[in-house]
Amino acid sequence: MRKYFIDNLRWLDVLLLIPYHAAQAWNTWQEPNYIFFDGSRAISSIIVFFSPYFMPLLFLLAGMNTRYSLAKRSKGQYLAERAKRLLVPLIFGVAVLMPPLTFIAAKANLNYSGSFFEHYGVFFTKFTDLIGADGGFSFGQFWFLLYLFVISAAAVGVISLLEKFLPKKKPDIPFPVICLLGAPLPLLSELLSVGGKSLAEYTYIFLLGYYIFSDDKTIDKLEKYSPLTFPIGLAASLLNVWLFIWSGKDYGAVNTAAMFTSKWFMLLALIGLGKRFLDTGGRLSRCMSVRSFPYFSFHFLILVTLQYTLSGPLSGNTPLLYLIPVLSAFVLTFLCCELCLRVKWLSFLLGTKPISKDSK
Repeated sequence: MRKYFIDNLRWLDVLLLIPYHAAQAWNTWQEPNYIFFDGSRAISSIIVFFSPYFMPLLFLLAGMNTRYSLAKRSKGQYLAERAKRLLVPLIFGVAVLMPPLTFIAAKANLNYSGSFFEHYGVFFTKFTDLIGADGGFSFGQFWFLLYLFVISAAAVGVISLLEKFLPKKKPDIPFPVICLLGAPLPLLSELLSVGGKSLAEYTYIFLLGYYIFSDDKTIDKLEKYSPLTFPIGLAASLLNVWLFIWSGKDYGAVNTAAMFTSKWFMLLALIGLGKRFLDTGGRLSRCMSVRSFPYFSFHFLILVTLQYTLSGPLSGNTPLLYLIPVLSAFVLTFLCCELCLRVKWLSFLLGTKPISKDSK
């Protein structure tokens, strides 16, 4: 039976990308960004509140979906589908969408005076921190597609190896043990990490999705205990924000503990709450699931273009400079999705299918 809550959690999570990425322009810890304004603790709180768990959730859901996918197709078919859905939009995004994004960054951050077309040469030859805030080469948000493809391919090997040793019948894992499965995350977070994004940590979360969270008994437990896990996750998330942004002090290990508690218990809670409240299909679910792929690809370029364009007229008015680009980016990104989903070759480059009657 299809788990509609997985689709719904995914597209709801992807919607967060616009307000989240918009807030990066005001981060108070001086992290490089494509455009940067004066730091704002209020807006930075958006990043700190969501950052522990909103990308890990996508890897967890991908691991769960892999279990269901391999139940109805061969591993070769699965890898071919992953290449089509991940590698193609990765190449398209890096080659076509990232150069203009880093062009804006070069103009905003370095007063770059070269032309738009001259910048293409800079993008493909300037390799620094891979963030792109200095106009150099960057994967941008497409790091997620790269990581997910690498993890998916590696997971097929792990799954093929372990299926010879693991029992076919899944054990019934007690809820306290499920809670303890998050314990390795602090140790894994620095392994194979590039720009704070740990390949080891995301691989672990993906495999947990495949082996543990895809089991109906586990999902039922998470639904049952969501009234417990959600308050814990929410309290840890708020504490993480206060400690990191508002306290004015460095609480070190306490702050780290709050962040990882937020990460794990919000993952547990969101799967449980998703099963409880979002496990329904329908027109909205189909519509948003199809559009989440082009939305992911286009949102950042549209958002930063708006922020750069409006930074002059709205200078000094932080609330409007945050809200107007965010709201406008939602509208323009979805308009862009509608146009692209009606063109077969563009749909292919974005890793999705062209629009159909079922998804309108």
